[in-house]
Amino acid sequence: MKLLAVCGATASGKTALAVECAKRLGGEIVSCDALLVYKKLNIGTAKPTEEERGGIPHHMIDVVEPTETFSVSDFERLALPVVEDILSRGKVPVLCGGTGFYMNAVLYRSGFGKTPASKEIREKYERLEREEGRAALHRRLEEVDPASASILHENDVKRVIRALEIFELTGKRKSDQNDGKTARYPFEAVAFDFPREVLYARIERRVDKMLREGLVEEVRGLLKSGVPENAQCMQGIGYKEVVEFLKNGDLQSTMSDIIKQNTRNYAKRQLTFFKKMQNLHWLAPEEPKCAAEKVCELYDGR
Repeated sequence: MKLLAVCGATASGKTALAVECAKRLGGEIVSCDALLVYKKLNIGTAKPTEEERGGIPHHMIDVVEPTETFSVSDFERLALPVVEDILSRGKVPVLCGGTGFYMNAVLYRSGFGKTPASKEIREKYERLEREEGRAALHRRLEEVDPASASILHENDVKRVIRALEIFELTGKRKSDQNDGKTARYPFEAVAFDFPREVLYARIERRVDKMLREGLVEEVRGLLKSGVPENAQCMQGIGYKEVVEFLKNGDLQSTMSDIIKQNTRNYAKRQLTFFKKMQNLHWLAPEEPKCAAEKVCELYDGR
């Protein structure tokens, strides 16, 4: 049985489309979103409500506490058994999300190269990550192997360290090795192809809605409950800007503009990432029910 991946930029209507497709295909949704894994992060993540979920089971939402760190490897470890369980019950796994690295962790097996491991080198980079953070570790990879850095998220510490290890042991970049990704399952992928100005308008409306619904109060409550401002979840767009607003007392209108700009920039990166996805079909923007009919015809016809 094939998987269906509903991907694309933030605020492009992925959830509604995925729900409609799951209804028609007899599917269950596996969220591939780096922030939806966190409990208590609801407004800033646009976490789907029970009504928006339409009675369709959703997986990989609210699986870790906001004080915890969570990597691509963690996602892969938890999500793959979910996908296998859905398949074992004769259902269609519908992957839905905008975190491409998470989606790829399910869709593909990534090669690690034939270079042997070095405990000393790994411990060195693990120490660097503990002392200076994941961003510093990822910057180190950018310096020696920018191609690998461009496809590895800084949260995917295991693979970032492996790429650094390969370079240090061999003097050759991991990206130059022929150990690319292999699909785990047959799949079709779809995404809405909004004109850029329409997508940006949707982003602005979403940010305004989040602020009206209490994003600032949500972040304030998380901090008050003991979630540190440098927690991984607080680095997400919307959350980090509100943290700075609460610390510095900037104008809320300025904070709103910064969130919108950062979200637009993120959307550009998402689109660049997904344009490289295999089996991706771009959909003309339309109502989710109409689009879902076409997606299901595509799914059944290939």
